Amino acid sequence: MLFGKKDRLIGLDIGSRAIKAAEISETKRGSTLERFGIIDIAPGLIEDGAINDAEQVAETIRKLFKNYGIKGNNVALSVGGYSVIVKKINVQSMPEDQLQDTISFEAEQYIPFDISDVNLDFQILGENESNPNQMNVLLVAAKKEMVNDYVNLAQMAGLTPCIIDVDAFALQNIYEFNYSPAENENIALIDIGASKTSLNILKGQTSVFMRDVSLGCGQINQKISSLIDCSIEEAEQIKFGDQSEKITASDLSDIVSSVVSDWCTEIRRALDFFYSTYPDEQIKKIVLSGGGGSIKEFRQLLAVETSAEVQTINPFENIVYDESRFEPSYIERIAPQAAICMGLSIRRVDDK
Repeated sequence: MLFGKKDRLIGLDIGSRAIKAAEISETKRGSTLERFGIIDIAPGLIEDGAINDAEQVAETIRKLFKNYGIKGNNVALSVGGYSVIVKKINVQSMPEDQLQDTISFEAEQYIPFDISDVNLDFQILGENESNPNQMNVLLVAAKKEMVNDYVNLAQMAGLTPCIIDVDAFALQNIYEFNYSPAENENIALIDIGASKTSLNILKGQTSVFMRDVSLGCGQINQKISSLIDCSIEEAEQIKFGDQSEKITASDLSDIVSSVVSDWCTEIRRALDFFYSTYPDEQIKKIVLSGGGGSIKEFRQLLAVETSAEVQTINPFENIVYDESRFEPSYIERIAPQAAICMGLSIRRVDDK
């Protein structure tokens, strides 16, 4: 994956509580981290993927680029949540250009939105296992309104959006970039953000099941805030270990335990649905990312609940970086949160 400055993209991950940007170059040493930055955004500016105050978010993006000396304008963005539908479907075997002409018709029966309100894309996965006259296709539909909002936001920040990806695919890309999944191995990639959790089950390098759930680290902040009547920002600091006389270690532990238990229940339900669809398959490994991936108790409980090996992703595994510019301890700490951003940064301008 050799790319020069002209087709290099800056990965820009716009979350509901933080915005991350990363830039990677190809050098003789390999894929090299040139820039990485993260900046918090105020609660309420982005909720469930919807941008409530575009000007303030754009200003935060401009500040992020300035603070970390990021000069490029070409960016790769990603979207997710309930405005994005990803489904594996079966269609009559046909050439790709013919499917391009008929995909809207094929998609109508699978998409719960008006087909004129969505942008459609697809990837042919190959021949259907049980019917040689059909082929498996991965169908992606994203609401035009949301895509346009993110494009406009990037432009408002003075950037040129070149690629709009899906959160789960960006995560899949960086996982495959850093690890070598076995051809028939089932792996569940789970990203726990502030308000949304994405589940993407891979068989080898093919996505076979995907689901988004409305839960995330913001639930911990909300419970802390409700218990001790503090701001969400203060609750966030307490969650990350800042000592506070307002809450006991025991109360904080109870809150975290309660929330991660709920996460495990929802993830277990999603996995049960996968098993009902693919009864002969087994998931032996779960790879976590996002802020929730750093919570030790969650990793331990999920391993027990799912009888699977649970690990946290390192999106910098195969990335070279200058340790005089990027402290290894800092890279290790931000690694789970950086996964989607890094997955976007390895895209190129001319990618499909």
